[in-house]
Amino acid sequence: MPTRASAKHHPHDDAPDTADAFRRLAALPPGAERDTLRDEIVEAWLPMADRLAGRFRSRGESFEDLRQVAALGLVKAVDRYDPGLGNAFESYAVPTITGEIKRHFRDHMWTLHVPRRVQDLRNRVRFASQDLSQTISGRRPTVAEIAEHTDLSEEDVRTGQEALESFTALSLDAELPGSDDGYSLGDALGGPDPALDTVVDREAVKERLAALPERERTILYMRFFGDMTQSSIAEELGISQMHVSRLISRCCGRVREQVMQDDGG
Repeated sequence: MPTRASAKHHPHDDAPDTADAFRRLAALPPGAERDTLRDEIVEAWLPMADRLAGRFRSRGESFEDLRQVAALGLVKAVDRYDPGLGNAFESYAVPTITGEIKRHFRDHMWTLHVPRRVQDLRNRVRFASQDLSQTISGRRPTVAEIAEHTDLSEEDVRTGQEALESFTALSLDAELPGSDDGYSLGDALGGPDPALDTVVDREAVKERLAALPERERTILYMRFFGDMTQSSIAEELGISQMHVSRLISRCCGRVREQVMQDDGG
């Protein structure tokens, strides 16, 4: 019958002594006995997984969620660990769990998706800024100082600084700084300009209007650009209002038909 993983501790850390349990786990065939021993090993190492999750506090994710991700990484480490290689389990488990947590942040926490390289630059710039802030008082570290501290180019430092603002997004309903009337970021966004449709229409008919006879172009100009009434146009040209009306309708119909044909229907 399986026994619980030993609670014996190493003298210099709090890692449980599960070397014998791992050797027995490797020798067991799939089944209930192996599953039980596996669960005991995972339970014995959970405190370490919790501590690793605690390193990522205050980064926009709840600690309970981080614990779950770390526990998942621990399970993967237990399943993949080979005691026959002679390495201590913690030396394999720590990078496995840490990598699982970092993947969680990369895949689920970034509001704007950025390349892995940019995320790495962000982390290096952030840690360097924290280190330099302890030795520089009264101001923030400059780009040149961060570049020297990290052995990065100044361009890469600026890229990392920009990525610092990409982890979370500001709500469009958020009130703008200095606004006392509830003016939000959404209020500052523009909308579709109805005049754009007019520009498109004018460009579409420009060539066809230029091809009209001079008198018909004059009538259309007086009506739609001069804002003259049909009666005023008729008086100006010495023709009847009915004739002006027919000319306007005929010209508009002809231009519309030609433009529609040019656009393929």
